[in-house]
Amino acid sequence: MQVKEIGSSALKKRLDAGEDIILLDIRSDAEVRQGILPKAEHMAMHLIPLKLQDLPRDKDIILYCRSGARSYHACAFLEQQGVDNAYNLRGGIIDWARNGYEIVTR
Repeated sequence: MQVKEIGSSALKKRLDAGEDIILLDIRSDAEVRQGILPKAEHMAMHLIPLKLQDLPRDKDIILYCRSGARSYHACAFLEQQGVDNAYNLRGGIIDWARNGYEIVTR
């Protein structure tokens, strides 16, 4: 099984183009308080199995964490559950920030 991935610059282009995608931050509450990608929703990783039925199947879902490792595993889990529209943000929020893209606090 191959997890689908997207890079920070490709994601930024899709967001700038106004594409209707779901952006999920799966980090802990404490991590999210330090900053989150604009337009992202927070769903802690441990809640994914409980909220599986709530995930849309008609648009791409981009998952991210700090470095891309946890979100990679979350995408693999979703793939195993038959969710074929999930993508891992390669490098996570670290790569996003390294590229100079916006991070907001809530």
